[in-house]
Amino acid sequence: MTLEVVARSAGVSQATASRVLNGTARVREDLRQRVVAAADLLGYIPNAHAQALASASSRLVGVICHDVADPYFAAIAGGVMRAAAEHDLLMMLASTFRDPAREIAYVSALRAQQARAILLISSGFQDRAWERAMNTELEPYLRGGGRVAVVSRHRTLRVDTVLPENRAGGAALARAMLGLGHRDFAVLSGPRALTTVSDRLGGFRDALAEAGVELSPDQVVEGAFTRDGGYDACAELLQRGLRATCVFAITDVMAIGALAALRDQGLRVPADVSLAGFDDIPIVRDLSPPLTTVALPLAEMGQAVMALALREPRGRRSRVTRFGGEVVLRASTGPP
Repeated sequence: MTLEVVARSAGVSQATASRVLNGTARVREDLRQRVVAAADLLGYIPNAHAQALASASSRLVGVICHDVADPYFAAIAGGVMRAAAEHDLLMMLASTFRDPAREIAYVSALRAQQARAILLISSGFQDRAWERAMNTELEPYLRGGGRVAVVSRHRTLRVDTVLPENRAGGAALARAMLGLGHRDFAVLSGPRALTTVSDRLGGFRDALAEAGVELSPDQVVEGAFTRDGGYDACAELLQRGLRATCVFAITDVMAIGALAALRDQGLRVPADVSLAGFDDIPIVRDLSPPLTTVALPLAEMGQAVMALALREPRGRRSRVTRFGGEVVLRASTGPP
């Protein structure tokens, strides 16, 4: 594919097409849109980009997460950074704040920056429009020699994946709480469009169902994947009327907020209600009481996703590296 073909398809001169694709000068907006659309349709990548990728001369690795302030993503990014340093690579880190459009825009920008690899270390979106748009960005990048690897389940992206066993971890936590004697549960859930949420909640719910325990819909409250989101979701749960003897927060960060909300209402953990999270971010061991959770090897997951991005591809077959979660019982849970 040549610049001449792109220019002809867009109905502009080669000079105009070059200015648009290289960003060297301002071009009238309607012409810019025609050139970009033609380049995307034809899968065009500037020669310099393709040559840099093919010769591995590009040292830039782009890492995209939901929020680097979240200790979950910070721990994974830390593993990526250590692996990048070992290979003398530069890392560019971007937070999308769970905005699907911003994630697509960052991928596009990294393509333009001739990144050697793009790593998505955030949860996938269960959104057909996002899936189509992301594949539109990634497929020409991959054809040009770029490498892509992801953390978590991204249903339709045909790329190498580090897959935490979120569904199995949710089920294991449910069985552990059932083993303590709990039969009434509540869940502080994140946005349902995220695959991490659907997997963890699905596994937890399935294990309860196997034991003949129903999770009441009004005892599942959705909130943001933040400390304040956990606080607000728990406050909403208490306002509805807490019937559960055990509350499961989909992430440890949400559990930290939930612990504060419970204390503000005069409830003791675990004497009045047990509380559990998921991820085992470092701070939860130092809470009072320390948090029961499902531990994932977050730094190792970061190193693994970088390793996948640096390996030679196996044709069009994607590879999956799985990481299981381990239930860690601490003082935030006890018998009802």
